[in-house]
Amino acid sequence: MKYILVTGGVISGIGKGVIASSIGTILKHCGLHVTSIKIDPYINIDAGTFSPFEHGEVFVLDDGGEVDLDLGNYERFLDVTLHRANNITTGKIYQQVIECERRGDYLGKTVQVVPHITDAIQEWVINVAKVPVTDDGKEPEVCIIELGGTIGDIEGMPFVEAFRQFQFRVSHESFCCVHVSLVPQPKSTGESKTKPTQASVKELRGSGLSPDLIVCRSEMPILDEVKQKISNFCHVKPDRVICIHDCTSTYRVPLMLEEQGLIQFIGERLQLNIASPPRPKKFMWKWRDLADRHDNVRKVVEIALVGKYTQLEDAYASVTKALQHSALFVNRRLNLSYIEATSLEEATKIENPVKYHQAWQILCRSDGVIVPGGFGKRGMEGKIAAVTWCRTTRKPFLGVCLGLQAAVIEFTRNVMSWKDANTTEIDPESPYPVVIDMPEHNSGQMGGTMRLGKRTTIFHGDSILKKLYGNVGSIDERHRHRYEVNPEFVDKIEKAGLHFVGRDESETRMEIMELPVSTHPYFVATQYHPEYISRPLKPSPPYLGLLLAAVGKLQPYLNNALASNTTSEDGENSDDDIVGILRRNISNVSLSATSTPVTPSHLSVKSPTVTD
Repeated sequence: MKYILVTGGVISGIGKGVIASSIGTILKHCGLHVTSIKIDPYINIDAGTFSPFEHGEVFVLDDGGEVDLDLGNYERFLDVTLHRANNITTGKIYQQVIECERRGDYLGKTVQVVPHITDAIQEWVINVAKVPVTDDGKEPEVCIIELGGTIGDIEGMPFVEAFRQFQFRVSHESFCCVHVSLVPQPKSTGESKTKPTQASVKELRGSGLSPDLIVCRSEMPILDEVKQKISNFCHVKPDRVICIHDCTSTYRVPLMLEEQGLIQFIGERLQLNIASPPRPKKFMWKWRDLADRHDNVRKVVEIALVGKYTQLEDAYASVTKALQHSALFVNRRLNLSYIEATSLEEATKIENPVKYHQAWQILCRSDGVIVPGGFGKRGMEGKIAAVTWCRTTRKPFLGVCLGLQAAVIEFTRNVMSWKDANTTEIDPESPYPVVIDMPEHNSGQMGGTMRLGKRTTIFHGDSILKKLYGNVGSIDERHRHRYEVNPEFVDKIEKAGLHFVGRDESETRMEIMELPVSTHPYFVATQYHPEYISRPLKPSPPYLGLLLAAVGKLQPYLNNALASNTTSEDGENSDDDIVGILRRNISNVSLSATSTPVTPSHLSVKSPTVTD
């Protein structure tokens, strides 16, 4: 096993996650099996109880783990399936050590940070690194570890000490350290300042770790003499100082690293058989094509996101990425507008009419609307108002989690005339509690008590989403919710015209809601979170449907997809067949004529992966 530790200096949020993901992407293209670990030094057991305003979204894994959003980056870039153990926190480590102490595992010894905490960290890394994260079940060959925060943070010191010891526990050829640091470029002078990087590397070396590679983050490209200066003062070779300046998209980062010799460095440093040039002619061609598509798209699609955490864009990181994946597929540049849900409410019209009318103006000029998940009372009426506008004006709409619940409440209020319909989260005494809590997931504690992780949804009858998923009978998607549609009202709601076309295996939980195509071109909502498994080369079907509807190409796409049922001799679609089908579909509905199409995840057969 080879280990690559990614640390950060100067400031947090410098892009360690993207750098770590990009390194993994390059190694995966070299034919290696790669896994990732994210270390968060906070004392929380997991990210489940975090406010989105502090840490951004909570990302959910197949096994129900609520983790840092960086693991979403790893999954999207590497196209792998991680586990809750791939996210290490101080809380998890201390909980494990304390449980061992209570059992008497330490035989009466004094339990200390060194060696017990540091040993626990090392054992955790070694064990998790061996767990397969790909469908073929092969053990990873390289483990990329991102240490959250910045070097010098007091809460991160036990982890730094653990890896100081770890580098000697494994061989020199099995461990390397990549340090990501900021090189500020003040506009007043335009110079690249190296002192912050020198200070952070000094701090890192003082802790017992020496960087093998320094990645300099900057606004503009840095000059060779700046790299030479960093090399001189930070004790690394000049060719081991890499610059990643601000670029048009994160898809460019793996390409920039590869162009600056990352493969040669890692191949030599870790003695991996990947460094010998020349590269195959099509090396990373799908990734390069994706970056080019992103940069060259000219037509714009306007999507409005109505939520309650809009002050911090990272609160909807996976939603934004899923929209971007689908926008690229339909050859459009995404223009995403964030609307604070409370701004759409009548109370705001009285208190701040300018804000109210601006919000409605943004909503009205959009090509499509998404109402994502959330919790609590604030902004609920604004979301319902947005749903009403989408339903009555036939504007493409996608609701996710709370968005589905808002759509059900809106329909029962305004179509079925149940004026007091509500969710028990907001009004426990409502005469029409169309959304209720799930008693078995309400144990009185906040953390880890929701319906979490991958669950099966079974389709009922014909529907738009069933077609987008490839006419399969069932799908597996990730969930994170504590409330659900009240099954007692389902029959009455369906008779009124709102159809629940996807349900769980017990058929008591409503998973997918749609209005018929004859009533609305795309009025869809899901209880699950489809954005969690969207990939750059395999967009999520519900999000793809929203974007197709927003550009007026949904029905032509579905018609061509159903007509193009090409199969190989053994009765299954081959990879070449799939690509051919997509080429014809995209050409027929005039989505793209200039670049190779990507493969959406809704195809029911094996899709070409990034490494293919």
